[in-house]
Amino acid sequence: MTTPYDNPDVDVVPLPPVDAEKITTACDYCIVACGYLAYRWPVGRQGGPAADQNALGIDFPTGAPLTAWVSPNQHNIVDHEGRPHHVIIIPDPDTPVVNVDGNHSIRGGTLAQKLYNPTTPTRERLREPMIRVVDTLTPVSWDVVTDVMAEVSKYVLEKHGVHAWGMKTYSYEFFENTYAISKLVHNSIGTPIYAPHDKPQAAEDTPGLDDAGINAFSASYDDWGMTDVAFCSGVDPYETKTVLFTSWMMYGDNPDKKMIMVTPHRTMGVQYALENGGLWLPVIPGSDTALHLAISKIILQNNWQDQEFIDKWIANRWEVNSGYGRGTRNTRWQWRTTWGRYQSDWEDYQKFIMEEPAADLAKAAEITGLKPELIEQAAEMIAKPKEDGTRVKTSFMLEKGNYWSNNYMNTASLASLGLVCGAGNRPGQVISRGGGHQRGWMGSGPKRVYLSPEKHPGRRKKSVNVDRWVMDGNVRFMWVMGTVWFPAMLASQELGSRVHDLVKESKHQPRSVDRDHLIEVYKKRVDEGGMVLVNSDIYPVDPLNTQIADIVLPAAAWGEEDRSRCNAERRLRLYSKIADAPGDAKSDWWAIAQFAQKMGFEGFEWENSADIFEEAARFSRTGVLSYYALHKKAQEEGKRSHDKLRELGTTGIQTPIRMIDGELVGTKRLHDPDNDWGEIEGAVADQKWLYSFGTHSGKALLLRTPWENNAWSDFYEAIKPRAEKDEVWITNGRVNETWQSGFDDRRKPYLAKRWPWPYIFIHPEDAEPRGIESGDLVEGYNDTVYIQSGRPVGVQSDDLSFTKLKEDGHITTTEGSFVAVAIVSDEMRPGVTMANFNYPGSQANSVCHAVPDPVSGNYRYKLGRGVIRRVGESPYKNNFDEMSLKPRPVPMVATDDATPWDFDSVIQRKG
Repeated sequence: MTTPYDNPDVDVVPLPPVDAEKITTACDYCIVACGYLAYRWPVGRQGGPAADQNALGIDFPTGAPLTAWVSPNQHNIVDHEGRPHHVIIIPDPDTPVVNVDGNHSIRGGTLAQKLYNPTTPTRERLREPMIRVVDTLTPVSWDVVTDVMAEVSKYVLEKHGVHAWGMKTYSYEFFENTYAISKLVHNSIGTPIYAPHDKPQAAEDTPGLDDAGINAFSASYDDWGMTDVAFCSGVDPYETKTVLFTSWMMYGDNPDKKMIMVTPHRTMGVQYALENGGLWLPVIPGSDTALHLAISKIILQNNWQDQEFIDKWIANRWEVNSGYGRGTRNTRWQWRTTWGRYQSDWEDYQKFIMEEPAADLAKAAEITGLKPELIEQAAEMIAKPKEDGTRVKTSFMLEKGNYWSNNYMNTASLASLGLVCGAGNRPGQVISRGGGHQRGWMGSGPKRVYLSPEKHPGRRKKSVNVDRWVMDGNVRFMWVMGTVWFPAMLASQELGSRVHDLVKESKHQPRSVDRDHLIEVYKKRVDEGGMVLVNSDIYPVDPLNTQIADIVLPAAAWGEEDRSRCNAERRLRLYSKIADAPGDAKSDWWAIAQFAQKMGFEGFEWENSADIFEEAARFSRTGVLSYYALHKKAQEEGKRSHDKLRELGTTGIQTPIRMIDGELVGTKRLHDPDNDWGEIEGAVADQKWLYSFGTHSGKALLLRTPWENNAWSDFYEAIKPRAEKDEVWITNGRVNETWQSGFDDRRKPYLAKRWPWPYIFIHPEDAEPRGIESGDLVEGYNDTVYIQSGRPVGVQSDDLSFTKLKEDGHITTTEGSFVAVAIVSDEMRPGVTMANFNYPGSQANSVCHAVPDPVSGNYRYKLGRGVIRRVGESPYKNNFDEMSLKPRPVPMVATDDATPWDFDSVIQRKG
């Protein structure tokens, strides 16, 4: 797991000559998608130091601190049209949006290093299609590999049906790729066996927001900049969406805002909040719903609710019952809520809050592990009117610490809390996700949920859990694209082991790359219950494609083709081509098109990515990422839609895009009544959620979220750390310097030295009695990992409860473990550890339970548990060249606290 890479030996970075090509793009990593400029010119010449001698227009050396410069990590040498070219990629210093003034994260600051260069660690890129023969990946042609995939798929579909053909892919990548995926899976194959990278099934991330009528990405970055108080639930924006924090939350129109950070980990962003008048609420994992309920009750008891907003924007009983708030009753929303058991009106919600035991302050403090006065302080900060009677503008941000623990109840209770405070559709008063990946999904039509074998209580269909469907041996052909799959899912070692058995333990293994032989062997395997596994990716992924996959396809990555997608504020930009893809690597849409045509499917005859972007525009019309107006405008001007988008540069335009008086107009925030612009030019659907909430009435729904119910509390009690086994919570998270599995960052020398191994943060109170010090190797081990199995059919309301699933034999157990480097620091809440999320060599999700939320079907990734034990010293314990073991929450201002790291004092310290 350690890396031999060293920092690049570069003394001087060449400056781009005046005639260097200037290309606009955006960062490939987090949801913020900062705007960048790429300068490209042939190797063999360079610009001069005078401003009129280089394309940057700057005199070098600049002679002043914090002025424009180009670091070695912003330079690379790549192939362009088959010839070596210098490339420099820097944040756009003149962009008026997103990363204003050229702000950027450490991830974006190393974008140039992700481009393929055979003299750097990117030499590990997959370069040609391969088929595993006698357990060795052997290069073959695209023609052979797509022939084999198509013939085996035809056989599987004809003999075993659409339920035997599955796909698991990214959902975030680029419109051009995801549209091709959707068209293949939903329109052509017609299978329900599909799941995106971060979920076991295809469903909403934050269903509670959806059911309340709130789009999860309704806000604009301006809203986070102008708010008075930001309630951040399960997220530190600094660590995972850095520029949103450093440009907008630290500054924006209101740099004096306060932040309330709800997370068991005191990260850099939490530290900043504490030092600037904010609060840290280090909740016990999974207990957020109780916190939201208690805060709501305090607000109602003090009459601090925004009654004017409630009277205008909260659905009354008649409006709730009119289509149950969402139009026809035959919707997933109704299926989830079992015909209205959670929705409420204002009168009913008040009654629920006052009678709900978990909303009692003492009970909520017990559940959350927070001091009662801290909960009271948070309620006062977000809702108590100012001395002049005006209301505080509070916005509510949530991310994975919230919805990856108690998915439905946490998201629904947060939505109701925000609505009570008057947030949801006004400048600086929003309820929205902070975001993870960028918004790159573009569907081609409805999913085949009606074919799913799984149901909600009442026999209403829900998306199939693909992991479970595979593990039960129902899939014969599986195509995995752009995801590490096993470590990203729960009970990950069990999942990986089962897939290995289905593929590798079959006696039917190829011994030649002969086309007919391959097809015959794979047919025999699937007929005997085995599975053929295809994996598309840019790098070797252990063990998915290095040890298991039958067919490995090389994909073209960021910067190797013109493609498009949106960020968290729905800002659409073109990600321009900068360099050639290595070897015979192709975009995923191209691989899908070749396969689909050999399957005999029509409509996949695209020649380039621009063709797909224009075809997909029609399917975007009714969604929040609609760019159809841009496509129509491009047609009017006789241009390709990609070229029209290119003209908008790093500014782009916020979707949904509309045309008013012949001009393209973006949408700053959703649900805002100021968006009611009347008739709109062009063939763009007028969606009510533009200027009201996404419900039948246009008014938001309050949702009841009882703590004690069979959908949650029995599971939570079963998976809590067991004192008799000396267990702790093992949650997971990310750090600023690496993105996701580190697929790129582990191959950038600068960042690889920072995190050469996965980590686990441990409080001293938990480390000392176990003999653990910073730098030690420790194992996290859970001897009782619960896994839901089979196909439980929901008929009665409690059929999918954990207790009933166990009674009916649908809960099995396994063991799980991982090893990581300990970082001992009181930045963690005692009793809670945080491991590196989704590191391929250390599957922290192995100790988490693969039992989905019974209401939404989503996994509870944050709720692992286990024994933490020392297994030795890591190479980094006494090595100061790599992997700093210092605490992350470095104080940003001086403090007179006698014990600045004391748990009880730090959570309430105010600057």
